[in-house]
Parts: sequence; C-alpha cells; structure tokens
Amino acid sequence: MKIGFIGLGIMGKPMAKNLLKAGYELIVLDTNLEVVEELVSLGADSAKNAAELAGKAKIVITMLPNSPHVKSVVLGEGGLIEGASSGSVLIDMSSIAPLASKEIAEALAAKGIGMLDAPVSGGEPKAINGTIAVMVGGKKEVFDAHYDLLMAMAASVVYVGDIGAGNIAKLCNQVVVAINIAAVSEAMVLAKKAGVSPDLVYQAIRGGLAGSTVMDAKAPMMMDRNFNPGFRIDLHVKDMNNIMDTAHSVGVPLPLASLVMEIMQAIKQDGCGIEDHSSIVKFYEKMANIEVSR
Repeated sequence: MKIGFIGLGIMGKPMAKNLLKAGYELIVLDTNLEVVEELVSLGADSAKNAAELAGKAKIVITMLPNSPHVKSVVLGEGGLIEGASSGSVLIDMSSIAPLASKEIAEALAAKGIGMLDAPVSGGEPKAINGTIAVMVGGKKEVFDAHYDLLMAMAASVVYVGDIGAGNIAKLCNQVVVAINIAAVSEAMVLAKKAGVSPDLVYQAIRGGLAGSTVMDAKAPMMMDRNFNPGFRIDLHVKDMNNIMDTAHSVGVPLPLASLVMEIMQAIKQDGCGIEDHSSIVKFYEKMANIEVSR
C-alpha cells in the first residue's frame, strides 16, 4: 500500500521511518530536501508537491506545525485537493485548531475525499520508538479502516469522536502536560533552594501519587540541563493559543493553563523558544536565583 507523508520534522521523520519499517511504501514531501533524501535512501519515493503526491497515494498523512501550514498544503495552490481522487483519505496528524480541521474536512468532502484528524502525544523519543499516543476524530468507519496503519507508528490509537475531536483531545493533553511540567519545575526548584538534592527528591516521589510520565520524561532533562527539543516551547505556545481560543469559544475559563501560557511567553522572550518545554524550569530558577542540577 502506498502512503503519502508530508512533513518530515522532529516528529514526522521518525514516524515515516516506522512506516517504512512496517513494510509500507512511502512517497514523501518536505521543504527540507536533505531529510527527503534521507527517507529516499531508506526506500521512499518523493514528490515535487502535494498534488503530485496525492495523485500517487490514496492515503496521505500530514505532520505539519500549525493550521495555516495544513490549509496551504491541502487546499492551496499545488495542494493535495488538486491531485487527490474521490475515495482518498487525508490523515492529518498535526496539532491544529479543531475549527481548522472541520473547515479542511468540509472542503475535502465536497470532492469525495475523507479525513481524520489524528494528532499525537509523546514527543520525539516516542516517535522514534513507535510508542506515541494518537487521538483520532472523524467517521468511525474511516478510523476502523486505518487503525492498523496508525498503530504502525503508535502504542495507543483511540477514537474520540467526529472530525475535530482528535484535536480537542490533543488540546486537553497539552493542558495537562503544560501544568504538569510547571509543577515539576516548582518542586525541583524548591528542593534545590532548600538544600535537598532534586534527584533524590525525584526518586523519592516518582513512585507515589505525584509520579507521572511527564515527571519521568522532564525532571531528568531539567537536572541534566538538557533542553534539546523533544517538543519546542514555540510549538507548545502555539498549542496554548489554540487551547485558549477554543476554551473561550465554548465558555470554559482555564486559569492554570493561562498562567503557564504566560510563563512560556516569558521564557520565549528570554530566547528559549527553540528549546524543549522542560525549559519552563528556567522561569522558576530565575525567580529563585538558583539552578536545578543533580
């Protein structure tokens, strides 16, 4: 089965590689020609634009930064909609605004093209080892038909409702992740400032109720001063903007999420936008005049 894959960034490249390992034939597209050549060297084909790619693959996966990028690739000049035939399916695995997913799906449906919005969680490490979590919106029968394909990249694939529901689930995920990272940051800074080893505190509490996947992923990065991006602050800020817009549109106040959003904005202004979101700890370090380390 030929699969089109558009967007070979931090997440997309390892996801595409996992599809190749699973035996799928890939046609890839990205603005970074070096990474395209890397995938071609592993057995993929390439296309000059989304329209050409969609003409060769009945299923196309997109993994792009934000709503405007997906709209451009799908609906713009040379876009997927120009080359895809009736019965084709777009699986958009980008994290975008739910309303944008619905708009794109409507435009595709007019040409007989199906769509799933299927954003992911887990960051680069889980994308590499094929254990991301995927939350999916769209028609149930389309989901069922593509479940095995999604599982080739993931440890968990869950159907959550109609189109747009996948991105609602992702926004909920990002609220919990952001607040959790902030809580871990506060705890690590408190331990260090109080003269107790943050590493020993981490070891003491990770097995109790405070323990979490977020803590296990991010506390070691903070202590090792490793802020290489598994998920960049810039991208989490993008998600937080989508979170606040969506929440306000349905009348839900999010006081904790809005606070962490401002923390992210502050450290972004300090030049940390391209760093991993574990660099939230730097906000607390700056206030406490201390640096977390083992």
